[in-house]
Amino acid sequence: MSKDTAIDLDRILQQLGAFGKYNIVNYALLLFPIYLAGMYGSVFVFEASDINYRCKIEQCEGLDDTSWLTSAIPLEGDRLSKCKRYAAIVGNETCRAFNTNITIGCDAIQYSHYVLLQFDLGCQNWKRTLIGTIHNSGLFVSLPLTGIMSDRFGRKKALAVASLMNGIFGFARSFSVNYVMMVVFEFLEAALGAGAYTTAFVLAMELVGPKGRVFGNTLINFIFTFGLMTLPGLSWWLQDWRQLLRIIYAPAMLVLSYIWLLNESVRWLLSKGRNEDAIEILRKAAKMNNVDISEELNPIFEMKVPEPKQTKNVDAENDRTSTFARVLKSRIIRTRVIVCSFLWMTCTFVYYGLSINSVGLGGNKYVNFMLVGFVEIPANFACLLVLDRFGRKKILIIMYILSACLCIGLSFIPKDHKLLSLIIYLSGKFSITVAYSSVYIYVSEVFPTSVRQSLLAICSSLGRVGSTLAPLTPLLALYYDNLPSIFFGSLALTASAMVLILPETLNVPLPDTIEEAERLARPKSVSAE
Repeated sequence: MSKDTAIDLDRILQQLGAFGKYNIVNYALLLFPIYLAGMYGSVFVFEASDINYRCKIEQCEGLDDTSWLTSAIPLEGDRLSKCKRYAAIVGNETCRAFNTNITIGCDAIQYSHYVLLQFDLGCQNWKRTLIGTIHNSGLFVSLPLTGIMSDRFGRKKALAVASLMNGIFGFARSFSVNYVMMVVFEFLEAALGAGAYTTAFVLAMELVGPKGRVFGNTLINFIFTFGLMTLPGLSWWLQDWRQLLRIIYAPAMLVLSYIWLLNESVRWLLSKGRNEDAIEILRKAAKMNNVDISEELNPIFEMKVPEPKQTKNVDAENDRTSTFARVLKSRIIRTRVIVCSFLWMTCTFVYYGLSINSVGLGGNKYVNFMLVGFVEIPANFACLLVLDRFGRKKILIIMYILSACLCIGLSFIPKDHKLLSLIIYLSGKFSITVAYSSVYIYVSEVFPTSVRQSLLAICSSLGRVGSTLAPLTPLLALYYDNLPSIFFGSLALTASAMVLILPETLNVPLPDTIEEAERLARPKSVSAE
């Protein structure tokens, strides 16, 4: 596909309108799997949450009066110890006969509910937090795999298959009979299905022109946040991890129907030389939006499928492998992959880390998680206001620095100032959410169409080192309460400096060829639409 074709396509998308009837119908379909992804990405937080449990004291269990607890179990801070008890006085089996000078480990655990009860994970925090790590490690497989499928076979097929895998393995996980079975299905669900979100995102970004990308991204993030906030509400109501999994994963299987319902990305079709299919969809869009394309842009509707002689074009379908090889040989694009991967890793580490650690804050863990999710709504609205006005680079740098200052600042706030700590905590989540939303747009704008999702998937999968490590950060708090926040802030500060390496992409058409992507690094190539 030539440069002229790419520019014409963006101009046609502009004339069709960013959100006409055609776009609304397709966006409505895409928002459903995105809503589900909002729950799937953090379900492990409630699937294996750290609940109230303690040592089981056989001679005292079943008594209506619980005043014996402080006689049998030592305090750790202001709470009863979860994994220690006082030794019973030998020969005295009464409920209050304990030697408070001798502390021993639990013989058995008294649970309330959830995974810890059914798989006996009490006092094994590493096994509990490993569930989240196993889930996120699956993304190292899913994102590049789905990206390759998407770039080769089409966006809608990749989306449908990935969502089906989500539904099958997520639903099956609810019938786990032991810990090993659960973590295996946890991995498979993420490894084969987690790419559904990135596929839906790329398809949505390619559906509109430059002026509609930020608004489209904001809409996607609103729906994702709605899914994120639905999760603690369902978990609070159900109080049963098996029912929770069945309710949220069963609807994912419906997305298989998108193979027949959803329109393929016109930009992807053109990059593969399938011009007739692309033209048919553009005509359908113009008819649905009741728009007449101006005469100067009509030549794109006269395009024919390339003749065999034209196969030298590196962006044609027959040169998929050589195109990807050329991309990797480009020093400019290789540098972008490295930088974008680090930016993504920082966002996932801080974003998921703050979300996961929120359930450890004082108060109701479900409400805390909802608040941490709710703050993403104004954060995404802020993206809508500032990204198209001030550009991508400035906003990213400011948000990373702000997030670093807020996270590190938490360590200087006294423990008894809970309200102030919560405000600072939510402000840190606000700033990293703005950065995360900006990175998603930014990364989709700096790579060529023919390998856009593959490279986006590489950046995302490498960046998932952050989300893989994030579930383990609550263990750091066992040594120092604010150690997770200090880690978050240090990484964000480093990321702010690395943004300076990337080009500005404000109002620049999506690059369709390697040459166009490389020219983004040159100031003269950046021009308003």
